[in-house]
This record gives sequence, structure tokens and C-alpha cells, in this order.
Amino acid sequence: MSFVLMKVLESAPHRYDKGMKILTLGKIGKVYDALTEDIKENDTVLDIGCGTGLLTLRAALKGALVTAIDINPEMLEIAKKRINELEKDTSVRFLEMGVAELDTFEESSFDIIVSGLCFSELSTDEITYALDQISRILREDGLFLLADEIKSKFFLKRIINWFIRIPLVIISYILTQTTSRTLKNIEEQVTAAGMTIKFRKSNFLENFVSLKIINEVKK
Repeated sequence: MSFVLMKVLESAPHRYDKGMKILTLGKIGKVYDALTEDIKENDTVLDIGCGTGLLTLRAALKGALVTAIDINPEMLEIAKKRINELEKDTSVRFLEMGVAELDTFEESSFDIIVSGLCFSELSTDEITYALDQISRILREDGLFLLADEIKSKFFLKRIINWFIRIPLVIISYILTQTTSRTLKNIEEQVTAAGMTIKFRKSNFLENFVSLKIINEVKK
């Protein structure tokens, strides 16, 4: 569902945050607060698909040194404005780029990498590539913090989610000529990239998950 709404909302970035609150039943703030609780002052942080900067903001307020990337320039402008309005000195740089350009970062560049509602917009090959690059540019024992939509492993919950998605899929296709997708095997893909899931939390319908992943072994 996140992919559907995000495709619609990205055409009107000023409505993006309200849409995310609706999508997560008002819980997006608490989810991101919990996800970023391990970030500390002076940590080097990369926010992949930063959107309007909700995760970027939280990392910056903790005194982290943040690099925030997104391919949507309008989203980046909103994120920049959000950071500039802070009555606090922060260290944030914004780059207009996507996951295909993660190879431009040096090995072990970051202590922590975060991503919220971005991976569900990627193809399977892009996810595999992104995870391999994350394992490379994340320092050993560094954290990858991910929050995104998943496909429930429980049949009944999948059916409920399917009925919820139908109108959104139709709207998305009419407006963007694209369909929706969910992360089906993200946990297996994380393991295949040489990282280990340290903490997992999902909602009741098992259609949204927060993962704290540790980069234990460098390739």
C-alpha cells in the first residue's frame, strides 16, 4: 500500500507527510522514533530515500552527521526546509541520487544507514544491489535501520490486506500506469547480503515492519 500512496503523493510532495500519517494510522512518528533510538551524537548516518526528511530530522536532532539522498528534487527541497527551520546547529548534506549510485560512497563510510518506505519502491534486482552496497559502505558492526511495507506470511491477513489495497491499486494505475508491490523476502535478502537482523517489529496485520540490522561480517 505504501508504494501506491507514495506514487500518488510524490506528485504533490506537500501532501506527503499527511498521506504517510494516514497510511500508518498516525503511527509513523512513533515508528521512526523507535527506529532511530540507537543513533548517537557524531554518528555518520546515511538516509536512503529520505523523502521529506522525517528520518533525517530525527538523526540530525541527535547530533549525527547525516547524508540524505533522494531522487525526487521536490522532496529534497521540503526536507532541506525542514532542517533549515530547526533552531539548532546540524550537520546534514542532501544529495539528489538513487540507490544505483550507492557505489559512489567509500567502503565503511557510515556508522548507521536508515531507510523508510523506500525499498518497497525498488525492483528485486535493485533491492539486492542496494543491500550489497549497504553491507559494503556500512562499517563492521554498524546498523541498518529499515521501516517498510511487507507481504504477510499469514494467509488470512494477506486476504484482508488485498481487499484494502484494491481501490488504491486502481487509483495508482490510473494516475501513474504502475502497480503496487510489497517486500516479500526482505529478511532473507538481508541475510544473503551478509547482515543479521537484530530486532524485528511488525503491526497486527503484518503488512509493515521495522528492522534493526547489524553488519556483523564484512565481505
